[in-house]
Amino acid sequence: MTTPSLKISDLAGKAVLITGASTGIGAALARAFAAQGALVGLHYNSSVDAAEKLAAEIRDADGTVFLTRGDASRSGEMVRVVEETAAHFGHLEGLINNAGGMVARVPYQEATDGSYDAVMDLNARSVIAASTAAIPHLKVSGGFIINTTSIAARNGASNGAGLYGSSKAFVANVTRGMAKELIPFGIRVNAVAPGVIETPFHERYSTQAQLAAQLATIPQGRLGTAEDCVGAYLFLASSALSGYMIGQTLEVNGGQLMP
Repeated sequence: MTTPSLKISDLAGKAVLITGASTGIGAALARAFAAQGALVGLHYNSSVDAAEKLAAEIRDADGTVFLTRGDASRSGEMVRVVEETAAHFGHLEGLINNAGGMVARVPYQEATDGSYDAVMDLNARSVIAASTAAIPHLKVSGGFIINTTSIAARNGASNGAGLYGSSKAFVANVTRGMAKELIPFGIRVNAVAPGVIETPFHERYSTQAQLAAQLATIPQGRLGTAEDCVGAYLFLASSALSGYMIGQTLEVNGGQLMP
């Protein structure tokens, strides 16, 4: 796996917490930000071995990383994760709300209060909890928040993924509202919306037939990789590169959706 070779000077030395960073897009981001000289808070929950292996890889490459574990669906745990990271580094300049998942494919007709709560707690409540905890630290640093939404937030999602897509639409709107509230404090809030990315997410929730159907709708002719998403996050994290971008969502989907 590769990380961008271009050096972005204003990311060096910044403490950046990445939630859901043990696998997939989050892991690619942890590698990339560490390679830029950022101090990486690597949040994980169930993927203990993957998180520890990734942290060792980053340290072997002379990067700086702090492991912090917590259940993203529980507000109190995400507050603790933020506070632990800020305390460890002594400051916090960035938060990337990347933790999330489909939980299960549940058609709307079969949705229950339990399935709704599980999806919304993981994908929506976690963003609010982590961001609220991070804001006092980011006010000091004039930092940034980048939320991970999804192409599913705009296209209604595939069958059985409607609740997931709706939770990500919530995140997209939170991005806009939070951006308005926080820019007076020098905190920039934006988002990235990945398309169909080959990660453990689709290994868990999508069949080969479903992926083939999605592939047929992508003009670029291939599924995305976690590394395809990295540049958008690095760009939004850098005030030198994107300092006048506020409340925006960058779509990374190979042309599958062109809003």
